[in-house]
Amino acid sequence: MTKQEFLGALARARTDEVVITSMGVVRPWGRLSDSVLDFASADSAMGHTADLALGVAMAQPLRRVVCLNGDGSMLMSLGTLVTIIESGVDNLILFVIANKTYEITGNQRVPGARAVDFEGLARAAGFASAHHFDQASAYESALEDILRDEGPTFVSVAVAPESEGPISRSASEPARYLQTSLYDGSRRFREALTDKGVV
Repeated sequence: MTKQEFLGALARARTDEVVITSMGVVRPWGRLSDSVLDFASADSAMGHTADLALGVAMAQPLRRVVCLNGDGSMLMSLGTLVTIIESGVDNLILFVIANKTYEITGNQRVPGARAVDFEGLARAAGFASAHHFDQASAYESALEDILRDEGPTFVSVAVAPESEGPISRSASEPARYLQTSLYDGSRRFREALTDKGVV
């Protein structure tokens, strides 16, 4: 499926979930959503978006947290899968968008990505709810249940590689959550999570 098919269906189904994005989906998600509950985790330590999402899920147990992670990023921190299960959170949905490349740094090949079974790794780590989709229709049909099920939930989605370049964190970015510094974006995101009325 295409990244647009994946993200478009999620944007249509999303209600009040926190959405934390990484790398190649940061800018495309920002074209579809302008929520204060969106956070771009692309210009910090690569491989730690799922860790950040877990921290948010633990700190905000009454909110559902959706993490849009990349396959390259997930391979950098596979131990996070075990940590998520060990934490006991039930409000986290971890998507791994598998395009087999490090897209925003030039589409370099992700070593091992053609053979790795992310759904199998998640199940081995203890995820009772783990899914894999490579067809847009099957994914979209299952998405509403995935977003409502008790978690933690793992979903790998095979998408075609594209060519999103590096983000700039400047006024030239179309997505509002990329138009400020990481510091200011983090502050606004925290205020939104603590219901301080930021819009």
